[in-house]
Amino acid sequence: MDLVSIIGTILAFVVIIVGTILKGSTVGALWNPAAFVIVFAGTAAALLVQNQGKVLKQAFKMLSMVYRPPRHQPGDLISRIVGWSEISRRQGLLGLEPQIEAEPDPFVSKGLQLLVDGGEPEAIRSVLEVDLETREAIDLAGAKVYEMAGIYSPTLGIIGAVMGLMAVMQNLADPSKLGHGIAAAFVATIYGVALANLFMLPMAARLKGLISKQTQMREILIEGLVSIAQGDNPRQIEARLQGYVA
Repeated sequence: MDLVSIIGTILAFVVIIVGTILKGSTVGALWNPAAFVIVFAGTAAALLVQNQGKVLKQAFKMLSMVYRPPRHQPGDLISRIVGWSEISRRQGLLGLEPQIEAEPDPFVSKGLQLLVDGGEPEAIRSVLEVDLETREAIDLAGAKVYEMAGIYSPTLGIIGAVMGLMAVMQNLADPSKLGHGIAAAFVATIYGVALANLFMLPMAARLKGLISKQTQMREILIEGLVSIAQGDNPRQIEARLQGYVA
């Protein structure tokens, strides 16, 4: 679990609640069923119109990455690649077959299989780069769902506020209802802006950062496997791959 992300999510709720109280209002004033439906259901409707089902499914699947991000350790990966290079120099490429079966990452196992099968270096690079670009495009599409939710929700909050004010205008003859009606109208704006700026947009940015790190890891892997296929010295491979690590 990523403790920082959990703290950030909790703090977002605390900021809204405490800020409301400090402004002299009550927590109950934040709840408005009509505003909730307009903002949350409206945002969901917009996302359904924009995206295919498989993209939305990928977005939901990626949500867990915010709180359980994959471990990206370039140093560990480089050490493993150097180890594979040493095995290939001592035992030949077929000596890497046990590594394929023990590898949980399909991308890594595919690359090792191409290497063991005696693929040409550029052929290995070409096949893996296609996989890399496809995976990155799918993941970025999933992250964009949250980014677009952060764009739609404030607008829907404004729509909710306008609709609330329309209801207030219909009760101008009863001054006792004006204050409560106006306050309720702006709850939708709070929902929309808070959803976008405290949740959706930060989550989209976090996912994009994780995708970028994942892409970097796979680029290191591709370069390492190609170097092994070329028969480069393990020390040379290590020195080359260290250039990917800031």
